[in-house]
Amino acid sequence: TTNKSKFSAGRLGEKWREWDGAQNSFDNAGKKCYTVDGFFCRFHAAVVKVEILMKKIEEYVRSIPDFPEPGIIFRDVTSILQDADGLKLAIDSLQKLLDGVEFDVVVGTESRGFIFGVPIAYNLHKPFVPVRKKGKLPCATVSKSYDLEYGSATVEMHKDSIKPGQKVVIVDDLIATGGTVEASIAMVEELGGEVVKVVFLMELAGLKGRERLKGYDVASVIRYEGK
Repeated sequence: TTNKSKFSAGRLGEKWREWDGAQNSFDNAGKKCYTVDGFFCRFHAAVVKVEILMKKIEEYVRSIPDFPEPGIIFRDVTSILQDADGLKLAIDSLQKLLDGVEFDVVVGTESRGFIFGVPIAYNLHKPFVPVRKKGKLPCATVSKSYDLEYGSATVEMHKDSIKPGQKVVIVDDLIATGGTVEASIAMVEELGGEVVKVVFLMELAGLKGRERLKGYDVASVIRYEGK
């Protein structure tokens, strides 16, 4: 085992790549050993076990109380994005929610759905389609409006972005009330697509957005019970 205090998650990744070329020997029990930075790391012949404490994705989320109003805890995704390990873990965790799902297209909502949707599309060699705010797309579009706490909003997709019969995955950073994604699903279906999975990095369960998406396969990496 290694000295846990000496490695961050990122440093572990660096050391893992170095171990192939590290000096190695065998101890009296016949177990293969490596010396890395002066630390003696023991490996069993059949199972490699590195006892490093890895941070959970929740630990990268910055929680800000009483923002934007008293009684609300704001879950800040930028603290994940600005940490290389946190960003990788977030994308990997979202992508894992798609294991076993057959689909043709990744759809992401403006704007943080772009941040997480594009890497997943790239990794899995799938096209990416953006859902944008009204007036941002240059070609012929379909649109859908939805209610906000105060007023309403409209989102759009290009009419040629989804072909009839295509299976679609929708990616976003957060599900709160669910209005944006509900509107996105409606547009995908209007274009003839089939939404086979909807994935979020975070879910604010207290706002009951999942209830608006009944009948769809919805999953989130992190679930907060409050608002």
